[in-house]
Amino acid sequence: MRITRFEIIPVAFPDPPLRNSTGLHEPFALRTLVRLTTDDGFTGWGETYGGTAPMEKLEAVRERVVGADPFALEALRLAVPDPRTYAPLEVACLDILGQALGQPVYNLLGGKLRDPIEFAAYLFYHLDCGQYGECLSPEAMVTQARRLVDTYGFRALKLKGGVLPPDEEIETIRALRAEFGPDFRLRHDPNAIWSVETSIRVTNALEGVLEYMEDPTQGLAGMAEVRKHVSTPLSTNMCLVAFEHFPEAVRLGSVDVVLSDHHYWGGLVATKEMGRICHTWGMGVSMHSNSHLGISLAAMLHTAAATPHLTYACDTHYVWLDEDILDNDLPGRKLPFREGFMSVPEGTGLGIRVDEDVVARMREDYHRCGQTCRDDVGSMRRFDPTWEPLCPRW
Repeated sequence: MRITRFEIIPVAFPDPPLRNSTGLHEPFALRTLVRLTTDDGFTGWGETYGGTAPMEKLEAVRERVVGADPFALEALRLAVPDPRTYAPLEVACLDILGQALGQPVYNLLGGKLRDPIEFAAYLFYHLDCGQYGECLSPEAMVTQARRLVDTYGFRALKLKGGVLPPDEEIETIRALRAEFGPDFRLRHDPNAIWSVETSIRVTNALEGVLEYMEDPTQGLAGMAEVRKHVSTPLSTNMCLVAFEHFPEAVRLGSVDVVLSDHHYWGGLVATKEMGRICHTWGMGVSMHSNSHLGISLAAMLHTAAATPHLTYACDTHYVWLDEDILDNDLPGRKLPFREGFMSVPEGTGLGIRVDEDVVARMREDYHRCGQTCRDDVGSMRRFDPTWEPLCPRW
């Protein structure tokens, strides 16, 4: 079997005005889809981050991909050494192999250990919008969380922080605890915007309330300094995102939980390997989520099902997606949550079908909006002219 066609497809889809420490989601999220076709007529899909840089890196390896054997994944990994470029190619190849062998991807990864997969709701402060109104206060965040819990059944809640002054975010977490009680697991993620001193103060103020604090400050050294002064576990998807980061992270004692992301780590096999290393060093594992479509979600589900050392519910941004690209009859073409869990897609390969018409429309949206459709810093400055990243007053 040989890969005979390699397509790189940029897409854009609506994203609400969600806020984080570095910008504002809206009006579109960008993704890059990969479609591989073989001489036997099999088609496999992959997905990665959007924008010019990922597409240029994929285009640069075209000659190494076309003509390759999709079974020879280690050879392909050596030919495409950048993990973020290799990851969508591996997913597409695994999708092909599963179809060719009549097996789901999780069986290619060693077999299913759990199903369904638990997820945590992703809570965002956001500007006023027609669908969700405005959420810039503790009271509004409780209302948002109640909607997501009642609609999807989540029992774990993650607040995307680093937006309001830290004391207001402390108040928000406490309001969530008062509303949902001690059985709900709470997480806080300020995206490394705080100083070490503020990180220590906020984390200790929420001791006994948080399941973990995610990336309160920058870098392995900064995280290690915070860790010396707090008892709440610290997690990351920002300062330990590659295998070469493990020695320093272990030496410093920076991190208790790693949020895996197959887009960063170099695919699904590498993500399982990362989990094995975390188990060796006594670190927990969850999964990071971003503005993604159903191809990435399906890949996450298969990986979560086959990874022995997955110790926390996975994050999910999927609830903020209005329309997916999947070819099904479900609302918004989206995979469904039930009581905070999602089942691994059944069928061969990734177990999903892609709606080519929706992909074509989202591709047109990408070219229509160009690279100006997502300007986080500009959007934040229009909202608050005094805003700067890593604001000194925090």
